[in-house]
Amino acid sequence: MNIITVTPRGYCKGVINAINLVKQTRKENPNEKITMLGMIVHNKYVVKAFEEIGIKCIDAKNKTRLELLDEVDSGIVIITAHGASEEVTIKAKEKGLKVVDATCIDVIKTHKIVKEHIKHGDVIYIGKKTHPEAEAIVSISNKVHLISNLDDVDNLPKDLFNPLITNQTTMSLYNIEILINACLLKYKNAKVAEEICNATRIRQEAVRNLKDVDTLLVVGDVNSNNSNQLRNIGLNSGIKNAYLIETVNDLTKEMLENFKTVAITSGASTPTYLTSQVIEKLKEYIETKELKKEIIDITKII
Repeated sequence: MNIITVTPRGYCKGVINAINLVKQTRKENPNEKITMLGMIVHNKYVVKAFEEIGIKCIDAKNKTRLELLDEVDSGIVIITAHGASEEVTIKAKEKGLKVVDATCIDVIKTHKIVKEHIKHGDVIYIGKKTHPEAEAIVSISNKVHLISNLDDVDNLPKDLFNPLITNQTTMSLYNIEILINACLLKYKNAKVAEEICNATRIRQEAVRNLKDVDTLLVVGDVNSNNSNQLRNIGLNSGIKNAYLIETVNDLTKEMLENFKTVAITSGASTPTYLTSQVIEKLKEYIETKELKKEIIDITKII
């Protein structure tokens, strides 16, 4: 039995910046009420670690960031790494809240591209419906048209003016290629600004390039789009078994008993500590063929 640890793993720069900004905000405001408007990054253990130091997270799948803001009446509100609409910032300031913006610089770049292009035409935006990053982009203008699949491409208006095709930063390289090509067939004059962030790109390419691997373990939160995409790319690349697990305690004997070579990677918002536990547990399993429940030390997350 062999173990391959795929690189890179661990936090991307956007996640590091967001986490450091939240920590600094607490340090500078030790007694202030601080609220994260959604998960600061898509990992529940990171959120739990911040809750341990008194930073509340409010989130609901059926509510927009603007609607979540209704639940905050005082203190500091933190915009997550995924970004938010300008209306959120305006509303927060009107409520007398201090705003700390932890939006990833790659997401900010996409916002700028979209805002510039809608002055001259329509934008076709490839993203995941209900994802906060897509929510923020679509809110910019009714000239931004969200698509997630080929049916959405078919349903786009035929008369889009000077269309630009761009995308959510954490989408699959290979899925957006299919959608971009479909859009280019429909709109011969469309331009493309492919915006997969570099951290997502190199992780996806590393998984796609794996050879002679029969099992892939992706350590990441179920809400993390980039983690889910890594699992899907593994399956689409011919890896027989690919699993998304949140912690070492999600490992089962059924996952491991038949593997010859297992590769381990993680999403860009997954703490290195959680992935390291999985790697160590696999080494132990090879030696003993036993799985014991582990303790997750929240203090090691941030």
